[in-house]
Amino acid sequence: MSGNYDVAAIRREFPILERQVNGFPLVYLDSAASAQKPRIVIETQREYLAHFHSNIHRGVHSLATQATEAFEGARETIKEHFGASNNSEIIFTSGATDSINLVAGSWGRSNLSASSTVLLTRLEHHSNIVPWQILASEIGFKIEVVEIFPDGTLDIQDYKAKLSLSPSLVCFSHVSNTLGTINDAKLLTSLAHEAGALVLVDGAQAAPHMNIDFQDINCDFYAASGHKMYGPTGIGFLYGKLDILESMPPWRGGGEMISSVSFDEPTTFNVAPYKFEAGTPHISGAIALGAAIKWMESVGVENIAAHEHELTKYAHEKLLKIEGLRIYGTAEHKAGVVSFLVEGTHPSDLGTLLDQLGVAVRTGHHCTEPLMNWFNIPGTVRASFAAYSTFEDIDALAAALERAIKMLK
Repeated sequence: MSGNYDVAAIRREFPILERQVNGFPLVYLDSAASAQKPRIVIETQREYLAHFHSNIHRGVHSLATQATEAFEGARETIKEHFGASNNSEIIFTSGATDSINLVAGSWGRSNLSASSTVLLTRLEHHSNIVPWQILASEIGFKIEVVEIFPDGTLDIQDYKAKLSLSPSLVCFSHVSNTLGTINDAKLLTSLAHEAGALVLVDGAQAAPHMNIDFQDINCDFYAASGHKMYGPTGIGFLYGKLDILESMPPWRGGGEMISSVSFDEPTTFNVAPYKFEAGTPHISGAIALGAAIKWMESVGVENIAAHEHELTKYAHEKLLKIEGLRIYGTAEHKAGVVSFLVEGTHPSDLGTLLDQLGVAVRTGHHCTEPLMNWFNIPGTVRASFAAYSTFEDIDALAAALERAIKMLK
């Protein structure tokens, strides 16, 4: 990355990076699980809670008006950042998992039958597998799986072959949370549409790391989580094409999602996106997510992506010098994720010892058991990067790994 990217200045915006863990400076390499929060996000959430907390919509008093304007302003920020055509195409959810369940519970239950097929990939997070399995157990439709190559890339010929089965819906991750593989969402969507399928993209791992334009991809649904985008936990969104959303029934019932409720006449429902936002939403989370996106834009998503690309390249070079270490996920196009195992060690043992040395990584199957089974491994150690990650973090990881390996062998 060029000298124009001032990572030291960026790190100063993240208070948590100043702390120590077990007597060592924190080396945080678990951003794929959840990114840390810049000061502006923390302050935005605190400002709402301290000065204009109120329930949104329908209130006529000043606090309600201010809260509503900030909440809907965040929806506008998401719409503009990701290239949706209308604010009504952005539904606030608790995260990508909730978003996928919304599509399954509303669109899926209304449009799938026992004769239908849903097409997934081997790379999927459990959140893009289990909702479809639950629904399939109720309705009886078939789930097909696109396989991968050993480097972690999708087998595009297998994808095309499975599309010949005429699936009703194709679901794939934009970026693999375990391997870092970047899928060509635009190409996969185009091929799926040619086969007559709708497309749901799990963008939880892509949204923080690359510029995304929903209209350019032309997907029908896109799910994302706020906490991976430097925002709070418990907030995310679902993008859906407006004509599709308008055809879908509500998923949950309660306040906000109704137009009129009666015991004597059929209850009628609100328009999109509100008919999918039952109950009081995570107001402070939505407002802070808007601030997080604006923070990403101030740094430049393309600058973050370039920085993370250099970090990933450096990590591969550095870690492969360690005897017995194997990296899983070596696609040419990958995001800032490095999953690995060291011969003769268990990933959880390595993770525990790394933590004792101040290095935070993720261990286990990363909610991708079918992928781990394909590799015939119990899990991996995963280091993942964000805007604030440094080359020194990777050096610290490598040094800590050398120490941990000696202790385990």
